Amino acid sequence: MVEAKVTKINPIVLVAGGTGGHVFAAEALAGALRAKGHTLALLTDARGTAWTGALGDVTTHAIRAGRVTGVALGRRLKGVIDLALGGLQSRLLLRRLAPSVVIGFGGYTTVPAILAAASLGLPTIIHEQNALLGRANRLLAPRASAIATSFADVQRLRADDRRKVVCTGNPVRAAFQELRDRPYHEPRRGGEVHLLVTGGSQGARIFSKVVPDALARLADDTRQRIRLAQQCRPEDLDEVRATYRHMGLEVELAPFFDDLARRLEQAHLVVCRAGASTVAELTTAGRPAILVPYAHAADDHQTTNAQAMADGGGAQLIAEADFTPVVLAARLKLMLDQPGTLGAMAAAAHQGGHGDAADSLARLAFRLIAANELGGDGREAA
Repeated sequence: MVEAKVTKINPIVLVAGGTGGHVFAAEALAGALRAKGHTLALLTDARGTAWTGALGDVTTHAIRAGRVTGVALGRRLKGVIDLALGGLQSRLLLRRLAPSVVIGFGGYTTVPAILAAASLGLPTIIHEQNALLGRANRLLAPRASAIATSFADVQRLRADDRRKVVCTGNPVRAAFQELRDRPYHEPRRGGEVHLLVTGGSQGARIFSKVVPDALARLADDTRQRIRLAQQCRPEDLDEVRATYRHMGLEVELAPFFDDLARRLEQAHLVVCRAGASTVAELTTAGRPAILVPYAHAADDHQTTNAQAMADGGGAQLIAEADFTPVVLAARLKLMLDQPGTLGAMAAAAHQGGHGDAADSLARLAFRLIAANELGGDGREAA
């Protein structure tokens, strides 16, 4: 086994920005690596210094970083300065830490760290969570030793960089990973249907407006079968709760569900956005979904994610511009009237998931470390 040949003296450095989509994957990998006895260090920005979970006990270093695309000139100049300072910080830290490999999870925080690692001759991996290569990873791809992807087909990869690609999947947190082997039970014809609606802070408002009206359009006997758990913004809670109360519908509403994995396990159908972590959790668990990509996501990457899951048969995609009560009601009626459809979608979603993404990414890291210790540059190991 490759891991047996890898020294555990030098730490493995993870680099992730402070947003959840990047950090969740890093957290999952951290758990897998620590379980194997590896020492870790985390490089992040100021937002990521207070994470808990598997990253909570990891030695953390904050570095400077900033955006240089898609922003006004003043912010762009500041971003360039921050990236330059972050590069100097990263070089000093990496010289001191002497890591065996540096793994970046996207976002502009990874740019100075991965460039610094490459300039020092260290093996590097960039992990892309989406089905479209992000802007930071596009900058880094030519310098990385390996590119780990979450989807078999990733857009905006240069032809020269494709030889470095390994599809590992997108690591998910332990609570969601545990759902991999828990079967989906399609609803009985005429029986209860557990519907989960979750959209994050940016996505919950449109669901608060569309979902209640859509459910009101269903026949009463169909609507009364639904057991709904829905995430709502705090300012929308009272209005949405009153609407459902008027329908006589059994609902649970909250701004945030801290037991989302349990609710996903119970769900017969999920209505949600199409962020990378969401799609990875759905496919790991094998749960069917109606995906409504966030229209303002960078490079419209959520639509690319949603299309990949829909093409595999595990989801249906509704563009935000088309997400109306009439359209949603029609989709729900079709699915609830034919429960076999949900079962087939669940099986397809599960088939598209990666049950061992964290371990696959760890194995890629071990191969690069071993190749580097033998005097290679790690690219052959990818």
